[in-house]
Amino acid sequence: LSVKSNRQEVTPRQSGVSQTAKDISAFDFGSCSRQHLQGGSQAMGRESFDALMQSANGRKVFREYLKSEYSEENILFWLACEDLKLESTPEGVEEKARVIYEDYISILSPKEVSLDARVREIINKNMVEPTAHTFDDAQVQIFTLMHRDSYPRFLNSHFYRQLVSDGAATS
Repeated sequence: LSVKSNRQEVTPRQSGVSQTAKDISAFDFGSCSRQHLQGGSQAMGRESFDALMQSANGRKVFREYLKSEYSEENILFWLACEDLKLESTPEGVEEKARVIYEDYISILSPKEVSLDARVREIINKNMVEPTAHTFDDAQVQIFTLMHRDSYPRFLNSHFYRQLVSDGAATS
């Protein structure tokens, strides 16, 4: 991506992804029962996954689960995108965007995340002059993948049961 061309602004879709990674010290089990986490409705399930991803402890346990599934790169990519959004200098944004591209987007990377061709094209165009939002569409796609694919299995795992029992013990 060292070739510069006329910049074509590609605006990512608005996403439900938070603008910053919130560090909530523990997952709030007082308001999120297992039934609520599994969600009787899709909206409840989405809220529960959002709560998990906003909790430092929840992300840690979910990351361990993803590692056991050989898909840890998904949460690592999501976290890297959240970190990129916190960068305030253009130089810092450019450097972090390059690292994210090399680590998670490049087809040569062992940690490549699964993205469709449309999103890859948007990223390639945006990498000419990267911004803090260069990977927004990709981040939404990976967030959705984790929510729909990995999260339901996580709810049935020993990782989740341990998270619940640890949370109940500290509540």
